[in-house]
Amino acid sequence: MTEPMTLYNSFAPIRNVQAFLTLLKQVQNRGHGLPGMGTFYGPSGYGKSTAAIYAANAETACLVQMKSVWTRKKLCEAILADLGVPAANTVAGMVDQIAEQLAVTGMALLIDEADVLVQKKMVEIVRDIYESSFSPVILIGEELLPQKLRRWERVHGRMLRWTPAEPGTAQDLALLQKMRCPDIAIEEPLKDLLMKQSAGSVRRMCINLDLVREHAELNGLDTVGTGDWKGRAFYTGEAPIPRRGLA
Repeated sequence: MTEPMTLYNSFAPIRNVQAFLTLLKQVQNRGHGLPGMGTFYGPSGYGKSTAAIYAANAETACLVQMKSVWTRKKLCEAILADLGVPAANTVAGMVDQIAEQLAVTGMALLIDEADVLVQKKMVEIVRDIYESSFSPVILIGEELLPQKLRRWERVHGRMLRWTPAEPGTAQDLALLQKMRCPDIAIEEPLKDLLMKQSAGSVRRMCINLDLVREHAELNGLDTVGTGDWKGRAFYTGEAPIPRRGLA
């Protein structure tokens, strides 16, 4: 990327986008004989899926997001659809197609919601694809994904890097503000409160920036400070307290 701080396809290149791109480059440019798999993991809301989408567009990688109802066949069909290849009739044939296409193109395979792979005991099919192509493969999942993969030694042992997604920073917030409410100034004390209430979640930062934008538009404000925000609450992700008499 020649302009690392430029918005790209409606995504801001925040901290975890940069971390994911670094991981992808590491597995792509690994030394001879080194394993070519990686894992990007962290809590929900840290922007892992956004980072994967950004990287897939920037680096022309194949990205699929696992679903809880998927079978091995459906996973292979989804990968082939993203690669633009008509699927064979059998899972074995599809695995060969995927491996061949990845090997020929040099594309990386990114699998989001990879915890589902472990839950459904489908991890080995990903290893088959990797072993047949030696193309980079990155699994994306929740904080405990590395521990879950330990029971699959033949996959766990082929990891080159374990890269954690990190909490959002003030710099991330500034980038997101440019994208979500570019014409509204937010005073520093209110930014600090927004950061605290978002608790490192990029998703919550986005929700809270939209709340600030909506408040500013409704009240005709160009600048929003703590005085303007008095009596309002930021989104924290906490479930609401049951209403008395309705619980």
